[in-house]
Amino acid sequence: MSYVDGFIVPVPKKKHAAYVKMARLGCKVWKDHGALDYQECVADDVSWGKRTSFPRSVKLKKTEEVWFSYIVYRNRKHRDAVMKKVMKDKRLAGMMDITKMPFDARRMIFGGFKVVVSM
Repeated sequence: MSYVDGFIVPVPKKKHAAYVKMARLGCKVWKDHGALDYQECVADDVSWGKRTSFPRSVKLKKTEEVWFSYIVYRNRKHRDAVMKKVMKDKRLAGMMDITKMPFDARRMIFGGFKVVVSM
C-alpha cells in the first residue's frame, strides 16, 4: 500500500499565479527527491456546507479559492525519507517563511494518510 500527504489551503484569488508558481516548484522538488505523484487542485465544484465543507474547513473568504493538494509515496518510511531531503533542499528556502507564502498558512490543513483501498 502507499502513503499520501494531503493539504487544503485558502489562496487569495489575486495570488493565484503566485501560488501556481510555488506549487510548480514544490512539485519539482518533491518529485526530484522521490515522491511518486504530486497534485495541486483548485476547487471547481465545492459548496459551502451547513456544518462542514472544504470552504468551511479553512474559513474561506469571498476573495479566496480553496485548493486541495496531495503527494503520494510508497509508504510512511518512504515519505519520511523524502521529506527529510525536501526540507534540506535549498530551492525551498524562500518558501519556508510563512509570512512570504501566497496564502494564509495558519489556515492550512494537512496530514499523512495510509492508503487502505486502491484500484
